[in-house]
Amino acid sequence: MDRKQLCVKLSVQPSRGLMDEKFTVLVQNLPPGFQLTVHALHQCEDGHSWEAFAHYTADTTGAVNLSEDPSLDGTYSGVEPMGLLWSLRPVPGSKSGLRMRKMNVQTPMVVTISVYQGHQTEGFLDQVPLASVVVERWYMAPGVLRIPITEGSLTATLFLPSGPGPFPALLDLWGGGGKLVEYRAALLASHGIASMALDYLTPQITRETGKMVDSDYFETAFRVLEQHPQILGSRIAMLGLSFGTSVTLRMAVYSEVMKLRCAVCISGSHVQPVGGSVEEIMGYFNKNVAKTRFDENNQVIWRDLLLPIPTDPSLKVDVGRLQCPLLVVVGEDDQNWPTHESAMDMKEMMERAGNSHLLTVLSYKNAGHLLEPPFTPFARASTFKTVTYPHSKVVVLWGGELVAHSRAQEDAWRKTLVFLRENLYGGMKPGASSANL
Repeated sequence: MDRKQLCVKLSVQPSRGLMDEKFTVLVQNLPPGFQLTVHALHQCEDGHSWEAFAHYTADTTGAVNLSEDPSLDGTYSGVEPMGLLWSLRPVPGSKSGLRMRKMNVQTPMVVTISVYQGHQTEGFLDQVPLASVVVERWYMAPGVLRIPITEGSLTATLFLPSGPGPFPALLDLWGGGGKLVEYRAALLASHGIASMALDYLTPQITRETGKMVDSDYFETAFRVLEQHPQILGSRIAMLGLSFGTSVTLRMAVYSEVMKLRCAVCISGSHVQPVGGSVEEIMGYFNKNVAKTRFDENNQVIWRDLLLPIPTDPSLKVDVGRLQCPLLVVVGEDDQNWPTHESAMDMKEMMERAGNSHLLTVLSYKNAGHLLEPPFTPFARASTFKTVTYPHSKVVVLWGGELVAHSRAQEDAWRKTLVFLRENLYGGMKPGASSANL
């Protein structure tokens, strides 16, 4: 059919929303049985372009609804309402090892969704689409405040939900790549939990002195939250991913200062020298570097560095002493850490100690290490720069399978929000700072 005779209508609702909010893509005014390709294009802040696409056939009314109709082929197949986001991948010709991460949370992730005639797999930018819509996905909801924190030598950013407060709060720790990563904290604040993103491996104080931070740095961050006028000091949680789990478990069990309401540990382990500093924990991992493996693509597999899980109690956090609820989230195909084995050992330790009622484990088959907020594009492997000297750039195999990992991200995020709300907001007086939930 001549495209001049087509007047295709494309709508995305809501076209502006939070990153973890689903949208509905509807294509109308098509001839029944018409074959089309729906395409998504996003340009990252680093200049790299990512795309996803799917093939559809119009129904008898001349419409396609991505929330109900199956993709026949493309970067995903089947009924996948958000496949255009989670299956985004670097466009052909991009350099290898890319991973999509939002660095400036004050601007949206902008995605152009377009419709093309026929079932196509390439050359999208060389054609004029039948219709296009620009979609914005935000990590910061309207009214969320972003406050840089430097007191106490901290390198951190506090995100406060909209509204008067006071709010429960959370200390957010990322993993071994360092840097100040804000997007998860911003999204948590958008759901009513004040969140502080903390750089603890590459903060200003470490860059100036060359020395890694220790327990007092995390306790300072906790005190800053505790004493903030818009934060409920008795309702503070801690969330750690990867190496951030090591710190979270250590502080939750051993710190005299940090009385946590609950803790969330994603893709990490309790294995570390008890009483060791952050530098000593890193050193413990590095002394097992001979256990590093490489796959057929020369991608680094680090999961064996902590295996077998030690039986020596001096080499793992005594989670039997834990006194607050703990949510552990792991991918069973994690190639970076032995997270599933660690979770099972923690479960045994807590059962023996009689505090297993505090533990919830979410374990996902065929999910990898990088369990991110929902609809974050999947990276099975990506370039990683080590923070310890000598700095090296390697391509790390994180593990996971596209569909299973994307499902795990969505499920784990939903259950994490429920866990945090129950433990941080549970028992509060009706109407107290719960408008954001």
